[in-house]
Amino acid sequence: MTAAVPVARRRAARAAERGTDRAARPGAVWVLPAVLFFGLFAGLPLVLVAVLSFTSWNGLGTPTFNGLDNWRRLLKDSSVLDSLRISAILTVLSWAVQTPLALLLGVWAAGRQRNRAVLSSVFFLPLLMSTAAIAITWLTLLDPNFGLAAKFGHYIGFPDGNIIGSPRGALACIVVVVTWQFVPFHTLLYQAAARQVPRSLYDAATVDGAGRVRQFRHVTLPQLRNTIVTSSVLMLVGSLTYFETVLILTQGGPGTSTTILPQKMYISAFRDYQMGYASVIALALVALGTALSLLIVRFSGFAKMRSTLEGM
Repeated sequence: MTAAVPVARRRAARAAERGTDRAARPGAVWVLPAVLFFGLFAGLPLVLVAVLSFTSWNGLGTPTFNGLDNWRRLLKDSSVLDSLRISAILTVLSWAVQTPLALLLGVWAAGRQRNRAVLSSVFFLPLLMSTAAIAITWLTLLDPNFGLAAKFGHYIGFPDGNIIGSPRGALACIVVVVTWQFVPFHTLLYQAAARQVPRSLYDAATVDGAGRVRQFRHVTLPQLRNTIVTSSVLMLVGSLTYFETVLILTQGGPGTSTTILPQKMYISAFRDYQMGYASVIALALVALGTALSLLIVRFSGFAKMRSTLEGM
């Protein structure tokens, strides 16, 4: 009788623990709205595009099934490979330029400097502007006839001010514009993460004689590890979908020097009226973006979701 009492208590404790655990974790029904939303606005269109990729269709009438013709054409189309190469270059350049800028600005914005809030508000203004408005503004500034490029172009090797008329200049201009547009967003991510770094870590580093540079290297960077991965995934995958900026600034030119993969898809669909072939390019973009994000998550160890506060 006396031995049965502790057993009953342990069972009651385990039952209470299971009940608390169930209460802490929402049921699967909570994810239903998100699944429905994703299925309606992402899954269903993706399935329709996959169906169209096996057809020949000019946008009017009834699509005609043509098997794997569009896919075979994709593998032999050198212009698609060129667009893929330009997209890769733009993606790498965008990441390499935006990441250090956003990281440093985010850490700075998380501090307690004087007038930091005012300067941060001004700096984040590009987040409030549409992509089309930003591209048109920069197109005006880069105009070789009356823009700032006409006056200052000779300082950077363009005496006539026609920066976007040069293949390298046009690609560099796109990188500058997307950096100006998206760095504030990624700065916000780093700012929020930097504010979560425990002050005790900096105090301990100060006691050990570490200066600001060493504190940034050995405290701030490790603590921002997960944010760096998140920002990089958003940055790299987002770079594959640049479209409005390139269309308004350069229209893929000069020649095809800035024709990225999304614009190649647009040209195939709405200029050449080849919806089936454009669908194949769209699916290739989806596969490329998904593979890229999975690779980053896999090799960065982000899938383990380890907390940066472990051991504290």
